[in-house]
Amino acid sequence: MASFDPLSTHTPFMQRCCQLAQRAAGYTAPNPLVGSVIVQQGQIVGEGFHSRAGESHAEVFALRAAGDQAQGATLYVNLEPCNHHGRTPPCTEAIIQAQVSRVVIGMADPNPEASGGIERLRAAGIEVMVGIEEAACRQLNEAFIHRIQHHWPFGILKYAMTLDGKIATATGHSAWVTGQAARQRVHQLRGVCDAVIVGGNTVRQDNPQLTSHGECDRNPLRVVMSRRLELPKAAHLWQVDTAPTLVFTQPNSSRDFQKVLRQRGVEVVTLTELTPATVMAHLYERGLLSVLWECGGTLAAEAIRQGAVQKVWAFIAPKLIGGTTAPGPVGELGLTQMTAALPLSQVSFSSVGSDICVEGYLVPTPAATQSKAQPKLPLEELGA
Repeated sequence: MASFDPLSTHTPFMQRCCQLAQRAAGYTAPNPLVGSVIVQQGQIVGEGFHSRAGESHAEVFALRAAGDQAQGATLYVNLEPCNHHGRTPPCTEAIIQAQVSRVVIGMADPNPEASGGIERLRAAGIEVMVGIEEAACRQLNEAFIHRIQHHWPFGILKYAMTLDGKIATATGHSAWVTGQAARQRVHQLRGVCDAVIVGGNTVRQDNPQLTSHGECDRNPLRVVMSRRLELPKAAHLWQVDTAPTLVFTQPNSSRDFQKVLRQRGVEVVTLTELTPATVMAHLYERGLLSVLWECGGTLAAEAIRQGAVQKVWAFIAPKLIGGTTAPGPVGELGLTQMTAALPLSQVSFSSVGSDICVEGYLVPTPAATQSKAQPKLPLEELGA
């Protein structure tokens, strides 16, 4: 293929890179999702993807698969090849040694420690194209990009509500708001997130499992935030043979219950101040990319106020429950004018069985910033 080939020539190969990369969703943290294909005379002769942190990068797997056919070929990769020594050698050197003639890149690497690959390849005389299917490549690695830029995991708030905005009845009963298809979609989402977070009230009311229920071959880290640890001794979350569980609490919480949890294999971490911000900071240090908030309205509101939510997944069921005291998905945000409401961008709608899924990105506003400066709201959900 000549350098003047139209962009449409490269699109299917870059889309294939993204498809390959997606196979490792949930496994690569803190690394990005990366796929690579090698094309010789219009045909794929090698492909690969980064399977998990510490393993070889996508380009290396693709080059191994291509063998001698990599010489003079075009290598496609959705993220700029690394140019530094980390757990593995620089991908740029492997590409140069393979005598690839051209490298087509979806997006530049936002990580300054890993960038420089484009310049290195060009210095070696390799033709480099950047920005093919860039929007799709950026969306694929939105959690990685957010982590690099903000030093926090990417937060997704998921909730299911009735058409009149209730997540449970006035008595707290919530099974089930949505249908099986919507719940299946949530299980799939859990399977590609690094952690899922709930508060103590959710543990008491729902006794959730917070697993992928077999929809994926992995389960996320299950995280509970509870200030006093007034939690049931029998709960699905304490069964760590199913999936790991991490409980965040404060130093003055029940020492006896901490001991019980640790004896069952549950990890307990005490934080001087238990907030969404301190939890997200801790999860960042653990190397997590994406966090799914499946909590009640009080904790959800505080997570939003503290900037721990970047994306919303709202499942809406075509049913009414009523009730002036029935809870909604988001608690008090301290906003008093409709003009201060937090907007979502890039909103999409899809039918999931009989329910509707609304996805969008939370747009930070001056009003939201001001609300964060107000006195902290009581976190009833964390009160136990």
